[in-house]
Amino acid sequence: MINQTACTEKQSLAAAQNLTIAEGFENPIGFYENSPTFSWILPNKDGIKSQFAYQIVVASDPDLLPDQPDLWDSKKQNTDQSTWIKYKGSTLKSRQKVYWQIRYWDQNGEASEWSTLQNFELGLLKNSDWNAKWVGLNTAKDSIRGRGNVLIHKPQYLRKEFKLSKTISSARLYITAKGVFDVSINGKNVSDDVMSPGFTTYDKRIETLTYDVTDLIESNHNTIGVELASGWHSGRLLWGITPWNNTISPKILCQLEINMTDGSKEIITSDNSWKGTTNGPIQFSEIYDGEIYNSNLEMPKWSQNSFDDKNWINVEVANLEDHIALEPKRHSTVKNKIALSPKEITKKNGTVIFDLKQNMVGVPKVKVPMKKGDTLEIRFAEMLSPDGSFYTKNYRSAKSTDYYIAAKDGFIEYMPKFTFHGFRYIELSGFDTSKEPTKDWATGIVQYSDFDDNGTFTSSNDKLNQLQSNIVWGLRGNFFDIPTDCPQRDERLGWTGDAQVFGPTSMFNADVYKFWASWLQSVKEAQFENGGIPWTVPDARGNKIGSSGWGDVCTIIPWKIYMRTGDRSILEENFEMMEEWLKYHKLKSKDNISNMMSFSDWLQPYPENGDNRGDTSLNLIGTAFYAHSAKLTSKSAAVLGRIEEQKKYEEIYKTVAKSFEKTFFNESGKVKAVTSTQTSYLLALAFDLLSEDKKENAKKFLLEEINNADDHLRTGFLGTPLLSEVLDETGETNMMYKLLFNETYPSWFYSINQGATTIWERWNSYSKEEGFNPQNMNSLNHYAYGAIGEWMYERIAGISPLEAGYKVIKIAPVPNTDYLTNASASLHTPFGMVSNSWKISNDQFKMETQIPPNTTAKIIIPKIGTEELAVNDQKLAAIKEIKLLSTGDDFIEIMVQPGTYNFLTPYNQDK
Repeated sequence: MINQTACTEKQSLAAAQNLTIAEGFENPIGFYENSPTFSWILPNKDGIKSQFAYQIVVASDPDLLPDQPDLWDSKKQNTDQSTWIKYKGSTLKSRQKVYWQIRYWDQNGEASEWSTLQNFELGLLKNSDWNAKWVGLNTAKDSIRGRGNVLIHKPQYLRKEFKLSKTISSARLYITAKGVFDVSINGKNVSDDVMSPGFTTYDKRIETLTYDVTDLIESNHNTIGVELASGWHSGRLLWGITPWNNTISPKILCQLEINMTDGSKEIITSDNSWKGTTNGPIQFSEIYDGEIYNSNLEMPKWSQNSFDDKNWINVEVANLEDHIALEPKRHSTVKNKIALSPKEITKKNGTVIFDLKQNMVGVPKVKVPMKKGDTLEIRFAEMLSPDGSFYTKNYRSAKSTDYYIAAKDGFIEYMPKFTFHGFRYIELSGFDTSKEPTKDWATGIVQYSDFDDNGTFTSSNDKLNQLQSNIVWGLRGNFFDIPTDCPQRDERLGWTGDAQVFGPTSMFNADVYKFWASWLQSVKEAQFENGGIPWTVPDARGNKIGSSGWGDVCTIIPWKIYMRTGDRSILEENFEMMEEWLKYHKLKSKDNISNMMSFSDWLQPYPENGDNRGDTSLNLIGTAFYAHSAKLTSKSAAVLGRIEEQKKYEEIYKTVAKSFEKTFFNESGKVKAVTSTQTSYLLALAFDLLSEDKKENAKKFLLEEINNADDHLRTGFLGTPLLSEVLDETGETNMMYKLLFNETYPSWFYSINQGATTIWERWNSYSKEEGFNPQNMNSLNHYAYGAIGEWMYERIAGISPLEAGYKVIKIAPVPNTDYLTNASASLHTPFGMVSNSWKISNDQFKMETQIPPNTTAKIIIPKIGTEELAVNDQKLAAIKEIKLLSTGDDFIEIMVQPGTYNFLTPYNQDK
């Protein structure tokens, strides 16, 4: 029973908002976790500043809430915690639907209304919940060998008819595939998901999906229809060598559970009663190469009851494997998110080219006139060659072409189903040339994992705003179920190095906690027995070799997620993986100096050695990351209360750091290597690997390296994210501004000056003067260098977490009127919206800041002048919510409570 005293208290405050479970799920179906956490946001009104207490009630029936919770009643808990509160009630089971509500007490002890009723429904949590079998056709026996000697499987069409004699009350479809699928019931699509179930470590785990199909089931005759293609499981991947058996034919696993109004239940499973064919309209479908659709082979109503399947054959059946876990998908599926219309069309040599003016990832949706028997060819390119032809060399062996064969005259509509492309341009040929092309013939359907935007950034500089746009589009283009390196060529893999450098920036721009948490589970599952982490996750290589700076993703991303969310569970879940990775570091070291293989500072500009890995010593890089991962593991242990582990890994960090300093730096703080690099100093300073007497000199030597490069960066994938951090901490923010705003190669604005609408793989992937970079790898959608976004949000706009999860927020913009007169950002934190905007005009600095309830904020205001700071048109001392912390010649530091504040102070940068 609930606290009776609490029931008599006045309840006048507005209810809590944005109630979620786990990593941000709202009322999910098919949820993966039977012991979730609960979070909510206090409303930003009614004078609510903070939370004094909360109460959570959980029940198996909505009618039991809030007075009779039968699963859990937290009672009134006197704490300000409003995020990541662990469920401590009765054990929850597969299929169970759970209802919950919360209320809170504010800083004055006044209780809120109960929140609106929330719910979540669990999926099938373990293999024993499945009665179904793997089913499909043996497409391997009829397959041909494609590129990389990989079997090319024909897509399958599978169906099952069944009858019901009773009235249904509810129905759930549990389904997954070795491959990718689309499912219909009685001719109607079950969902709008794309390329389900997604890409995991298939030899360890396959994700399952749950759909509410109550409204699709008829009380008598029904049909389930499934389209099935190779996808990532059985299709070709870059190296074609995977830990899972990708030579077997794609298969589905399907279990339809129907509850009747009389309390009975019927289960329809995938078994030997299903039938299938490969003689449907999708004749070919591969991730890299595209799709062939022959409309002459369309089968009207094939997933409906009236269809005659007498010429279809019985499926083959296979049992579930004990070593492969079937678990509900723990992050959102890929969806069709945005539709881009062409801005220009050009006719060239019998083709028509549609320019979307934005590099994107997804598929085309075409509506074009055709003549019977003709084949429409749909090609893609990220850029055009100077002569206007398609530049596709950077796709390498990925054919990335779709075909549609017309069965009749007239306009056809087509959108590929089991492939995706990276492109800005769409080229059509094979259409009815008697018709004049129009822009509505083609649309770019942007596809990515179904997350929402989380932050915004804008400024007075158009190119900086374009850079922000490029970062966001790079994120959209490469968060396609996993964090890919690139979306267009014959690769599209989860490179761990790219992921670790871009993670923090992605967390600002998008609500991607569940996305990262799910991928980290794959990282953990892919970890080698000796603790190594593969280069790509899921592991498409299987070579059992790790790389420093790449494998360290397993310590870096969990810690970064924790700092931005405050959720300890991400550290708990991955702590053992961190420890095992440190064992691998030790295995690949002698006397604490790493000899681990490394991709090093990948794609450093102007490498003296001519190597893509750059000039920085791989031993230096490996040793630096060894120490850094030990430090992060120690910090994680401290958060988890593991004191012994904290001491152990802190000692490893200190020991390795000493060896690093002794081996790679001389007494003056200079790198011993013949070829010193910006990155060698950045690693030493960012990871705190030098004694105090060497740090100051190392900073000077770093600046010398930058000056010797004509004040330009010379950093690759690993060094670039550290540039802003180190220069900022060194007090060299003006230098960081200069590097950021450089227009010439290598710089962020250089690609923008060449027309980039996404982040490129190389600083010089293309130039208007020299054309395309001739190197084999030349992706024009590669998010790694977008890591600069973190500094843009945290230092230009000035929003960063001072305490994990933004419980304490730091607002500390660093303006520079040589480049900007204003900037602003907003961010959805676990506690609500925080925003900050500043503007400098007429020698005055104006800033408006919004701090959400249940947090506090330290605000550092740049103040150059003698007049007193004005806050909300009042003197500082008159605002009781503000505490003065310190002042200096050019700043004032205060601590504020939740609310909206307007600051005004004199500002003259030249002073």
